[in-house]
Formats: sequence, structure tokens, C-alpha cells
Amino acid sequence: MLSSLRKDDDGGSGAREIDPEVEAARREAEERREAKHQRMEEEREVMRQGIRDKYGIKKKEEEIVSDFDFSSPEGRLGRKRKTAAEMAAEAAAAEEAENSITNMLPENVREMANKVTEVPGKLISEATEKCSTM
Repeated sequence: MLSSLRKDDDGGSGAREIDPEVEAARREAEERREAKHQRMEEEREVMRQGIRDKYGIKKKEEEIVSDFDFSSPEGRLGRKRKTAAEMAAEAAAAEEAENSITNMLPENVREMANKVTEVPGKLISEATEKCSTM
């Protein structure tokens, strides 16, 4: 069946050309199909308009996508992105909450927690002093 659509019947793996008559027939069939669908859509639109007229319904106007305001949160699936100030405020609030938790600890545990947080700072400062003196 496929061989009747192609010029060469040698069965090779090379590129094959399609018969111009077959190509013209395909194009013509496609044009007829498109014309048929266009006529059907026009008939449907006439029917829709008749229904709109009968019931007094206004035709919906298609919205232009470029008029959509992407900055508004309305209709958005994800959450609004945070600004740098909002992220800094959250970090400060988290740090404050962490400090309030350490305040609830007993005195000896609180001292150990402070020492643990101070050690990395001391190590960094000592390392920078040694590097700057060399």
C-alpha cells in the first residue's frame, strides 16, 4: 500500500519522493476538509446567535491576554514572592524565637549554648588575625 504512494519501489533505506499527483490529491482533500469544517462552524455560529437572540444573551467578548496584570495575586496558583525586607524580617523573627528558647533553658545549659555559639566566631577572628600578621 505504501509503495503505491512512492515513486521508487526499490525498498532501500534512502529518502523517497512522494508522487506529485498523490501530493496534489492530499492537498486538495485537506482543503476540502478545512472548507467543510469552516462551513460547519459558520452554521453553528448562526445557531448560537439564534439562541442568543431568543434568550437575550450577549455574546462573550474574548479577553486579550496582554491586558492581564501579572503582578496581581488574583488567579495565581503559587504564593506571592517575598521581598528582601520580608525575608530579613522573618530571619530576625526566627533568631529572636531561637533566643527566647534559650532563655527558657536552665542557667548551666544556657551558658553551654552561648559557648557553643561563640566558639566559631572566636576561631574565625583568630584565623583572620594570624593571616593578617603573616
